[in-house]
Amino acid sequence: MKITGAVVSPGLTGFYFDDQKAIKMGREHDGFAYLGEPATPGFSMVRQRGESISVLLLLESGLVAYGDCAAVQYSGAGGRDPLFLASDFIPVLEKEILPQLIGRDVNGFRALAEEFDQLTRPDGSRYHTAIRYGITQALLDAAAKAAQCTMAEIVAREYNCSLVGNRVPIFCQTGDERYTNADKIIIKRADVLPHGLINNVEEKLGRKGEKLLDYVTWLKERALKLGGEDYTPILHIDVYGTIGQAFDENTHRMADYLAQLELAAAPLKLRIEGPMDRGNKPAQIEALAELRQLLEKRGTNVEIVADEWCNTLEDIREFVDAKAGHMVQIKTPDLGGINNTIEAILYAKERGIGAYLGGTCNETDRSAQVCVHIGIATQPDQMLAKPGMGVDEGLMITFNEMNRTLAVLRAKGVIS
Repeated sequence: MKITGAVVSPGLTGFYFDDQKAIKMGREHDGFAYLGEPATPGFSMVRQRGESISVLLLLESGLVAYGDCAAVQYSGAGGRDPLFLASDFIPVLEKEILPQLIGRDVNGFRALAEEFDQLTRPDGSRYHTAIRYGITQALLDAAAKAAQCTMAEIVAREYNCSLVGNRVPIFCQTGDERYTNADKIIIKRADVLPHGLINNVEEKLGRKGEKLLDYVTWLKERALKLGGEDYTPILHIDVYGTIGQAFDENTHRMADYLAQLELAAAPLKLRIEGPMDRGNKPAQIEALAELRQLLEKRGTNVEIVADEWCNTLEDIREFVDAKAGHMVQIKTPDLGGINNTIEAILYAKERGIGAYLGGTCNETDRSAQVCVHIGIATQPDQMLAKPGMGVDEGLMITFNEMNRTLAVLRAKGVIS
């Protein structure tokens, strides 16, 4: 089946673009907005609306396949591509990429996705990760429509995965409403919570870590109170390097503090994402590997999760090979083509490192749906409920797409 036409449309994401550098510098809240000037090039405000671009492929069967170009909330931070605005990139898509899609055969995904993920601009530079992300989503949808099957089946077939029919544990994030939204997550009995958005030492972590310690204690007690004794979610908290800030980047002091957090969380399992941010990839890999070794020597079972500076497929391979953390976040828009996301999950799993099929609150319903199919086929340890920070919407989209797809696969006899 061939692509007979291709169009794009501007869209909104499920959250906002936030200038992480400015927030870490202490910009004050003004309601839902932030006061002060942005600190990252491309931003006009510290917080501004998230934008996406839908890529729609018209197939000769009359069907339409589509995917959404989207970028992470903290664009331009931690070595990532710059801010992704629809008005800047729609002309790029229309002039440079869409003409190359028309007439292409979509009876297969992997080779075509790799080709378009590797495309370069006339000046030799790579296309923005958001563009590669959306284009390859559309190509996977097109391949599934051509084969009259689910996207999960295409991924499993082309990457030698076994469809086993297991639900992938879903990780819900609270955003700044870390108490009210935690209640929502617990009531809906999500598998992993709360992310927590601990991105400021003074306001959220505490100079000695006391605020996060209190929060972890509260979470454990709240899970028991609202969820009951049979509800034992994993606590996964993203601290954006603030533990390193609070403890002078001393890994021994950080390990002591993580042991305190583990006691507060018990009997629930605890994961801490981004305990430090050393400002560059080599230093980050070294620090995370050292912290992991310290925790394991002490018999501490807290798992640390790599995020900052672990952006591309190549980055993920380096972190995995160095055992820089117990788990890697595969932040889907940062990897560009979803073929890289698939490869990253499989690489981590093969080497005994936890695979977290992540992403960002700043995605769309469509990119979330496509990621669910990748998750069903590759079986990561957990996947993010997305988009948005309101809990209900992102969890609904992710949970329902997963259950619908599994129901279809069972009805077809693909899984039991």
